[in-house]
Amino acid sequence: MSTTVLGIIWGLAILAWVAIRMPRRRKAKKRKVVAHQRSLWERTALGLCILGLFVFPFAYFLSGWPAGANYRPSIAQSLLGVAALGAFLWVFYLAHKQLADNWSVTLEVRENHTLVQEGLYRYVRHPMYSSFWLWGLGQALIVPNMAAGLAGIASVALLYFTRVNKEEDMMRNQFGQDYETYSQKTGRIIPKLTAFQR
Repeated sequence: MSTTVLGIIWGLAILAWVAIRMPRRRKAKKRKVVAHQRSLWERTALGLCILGLFVFPFAYFLSGWPAGANYRPSIAQSLLGVAALGAFLWVFYLAHKQLADNWSVTLEVRENHTLVQEGLYRYVRHPMYSSFWLWGLGQALIVPNMAAGLAGIASVALLYFTRVNKEEDMMRNQFGQDYETYSQKTGRIIPKLTAFQR
């Protein structure tokens, strides 16, 4: 596939991401926050995600920069990247739909927050993060530039590893033993084999 075609596919995936996320974001702002762990570091990590998943690949597709890191991807690699981006969008959409009014872009617990354990949440505690890992993988495969392609995975890793423990602590504080029991049955971002036996 040509760089132009890959750029169009990447751009369409970004537009789909925005179409899924923005209505949820507007709706979430209407619900009262009862607890949070927002911090300068979290805002920084989210900002770095924007750089790694949007700005860097956009700059590459627009200008070819940094040209020294370019390579020619195989058709198989490009198709795997398209499949990973498709999987990302599907998981991302379902996670938003199933989390419903409990979703928040930052580390927050909202009024009448519930512990969702159905749909994807029956198998993993953090399908939203699962979708972001798929996004980073898809970007690494579809952007034919080592720096711009891998920027997504690097920024997702930074966000995930600095945030997931705090998020789980908030859930334990909010839901106590119910969350402990739930976390024993489910994986964080990859399902446990036992999850399919229920």
